[in-house]
Amino acid sequence: MAAYLIADVVVTDERGFEEYRQKVPAVVAAYGGRYHVRGGAVQRLEGDAQLHRVVVIEFADMAQLKAFFYSPEYRPLIAMRQKASRINVFGVEGL
Repeated sequence: MAAYLIADVVVTDERGFEEYRQKVPAVVAAYGGRYHVRGGAVQRLEGDAQLHRVVVIEFADMAQLKAFFYSPEYRPLIAMRQKASRINVFGVEGL
Protein backbone atom coordinates (compact mmCIF):
# COMPACT_ATOMS: atom_id res chain seq x y z
CA MET A 1 0.00 0.00 0.00
CA ALA A 2 1.37 3.42 -0.95
CA ALA A 3 2.43 5.75 1.84
CA TYR A 4 2.61 9.52 1.74
CA LEU A 5 4.94 11.82 3.61
CA ILE A 6 2.94 14.96 4.33
CA ALA A 7 4.72 18.01 5.69
CA ASP A 8 3.56 21.47 6.70
CA VAL A 9 6.57 23.80 6.66
CA VAL A 10 7.10 27.31 8.00
CA VAL A 11 10.30 28.64 6.46
CA THR A 12 12.27 30.83 8.88
CA ASP A 13 15.49 31.20 6.86
CA GLU A 14 14.91 31.43 3.10
CA ARG A 15 18.57 31.00 2.13
CA GLY A 16 19.11 27.98 4.37
CA PHE A 17 15.87 26.38 3.25
CA GLU A 18 16.74 26.90 -0.41
CA GLU A 19 19.96 24.94 0.11
CA TYR A 20 17.94 22.11 1.70
CA ARG A 21 15.36 22.28 -1.11
CA GLN A 22 18.08 21.87 -3.73
CA LYS A 23 19.63 18.82 -2.05
CA VAL A 24 16.61 16.79 -0.92
CA PRO A 25 15.11 15.67 -4.29
CA ALA A 26 18.04 13.37 -5.07
CA VAL A 27 17.62 11.59 -1.74
CA VAL A 28 13.83 11.35 -2.20
CA ALA A 29 14.37 9.82 -5.66
CA ALA A 30 16.99 7.38 -4.37
CA TYR A 31 14.32 5.93 -2.05
CA GLY A 32 11.67 5.76 -4.77
CA GLY A 33 9.79 8.86 -3.62
CA ARG A 34 7.71 10.93 -5.99
CA TYR A 35 6.60 14.49 -5.27
CA HIS A 36 2.88 15.27 -5.66
CA VAL A 37 2.88 18.64 -3.91
CA ARG A 38 5.91 20.84 -3.30
CA GLY A 39 4.96 24.20 -1.85
CA GLY A 40 2.11 25.34 -4.08
CA ALA A 41 -0.61 27.77 -3.07
CA VAL A 42 -2.79 26.65 -0.14
CA GLN A 43 -6.39 27.73 0.29
CA ARG A 44 -8.39 26.69 3.35
CA LEU A 45 -11.85 25.53 2.33
CA GLU A 46 -13.18 24.54 5.75
CA GLY A 47 -12.07 24.38 9.38
CA ASP A 48 -9.59 26.31 11.49
CA ALA A 49 -6.25 24.72 10.60
CA GLN A 50 -3.72 26.99 8.95
CA LEU A 51 -1.30 25.32 6.55
CA HIS A 52 1.84 26.97 5.25
CA ARG A 53 4.16 25.37 2.70
CA VAL A 54 2.76 21.86 2.08
CA VAL A 55 4.79 18.95 0.70
CA VAL A 56 3.35 15.54 -0.26
CA ILE A 57 5.69 12.75 -1.35
CA GLU A 58 4.51 9.28 -2.35
CA PHE A 59 6.51 6.15 -1.51
CA ALA A 60 5.76 2.52 -2.36
CA ASP A 61 4.84 1.74 1.24
CA MET A 62 5.41 2.90 4.81
CA ALA A 63 8.60 0.85 5.09
CA GLN A 64 10.09 2.74 2.14
CA LEU A 65 8.94 6.09 3.53
CA LYS A 66 10.63 5.32 6.86
CA ALA A 67 13.75 4.05 5.09
CA PHE A 68 14.02 7.47 3.43
CA PHE A 69 13.18 9.52 6.51
CA TYR A 70 15.63 7.71 8.80
CA SER A 71 18.34 7.19 6.17
CA PRO A 72 21.96 8.25 6.66
CA GLU A 73 21.65 10.31 3.46
CA TYR A 74 18.71 12.31 4.81
CA ARG A 75 19.97 12.78 8.38
CA PRO A 76 22.26 15.78 7.60
CA LEU A 77 19.47 17.32 5.52
CA ILE A 78 17.10 17.07 8.50
CA ALA A 79 19.54 19.15 10.55
CA MET A 80 19.77 21.67 7.69
CA ARG A 81 15.99 21.81 7.41
CA GLN A 82 15.50 22.23 11.15
CA LYS A 83 17.82 25.25 11.18
CA ALA A 84 15.83 26.91 8.39
CA SER A 85 12.23 26.01 9.25
CA ARG A 86 9.61 24.74 11.66
CA ILE A 87 7.81 21.65 10.42
CA ASN A 88 5.18 19.02 11.13
CA VAL A 89 5.72 15.75 9.26
CA PHE A 90 3.36 12.80 8.99
CA GLY A 91 3.44 9.42 7.28
CA VAL A 92 0.03 8.33 6.01
CA GLU A 93 -0.92 5.09 4.29
CA GLY A 94 -3.13 5.52 1.25
CA LEU A 95 -4.09 4.06 -2.10
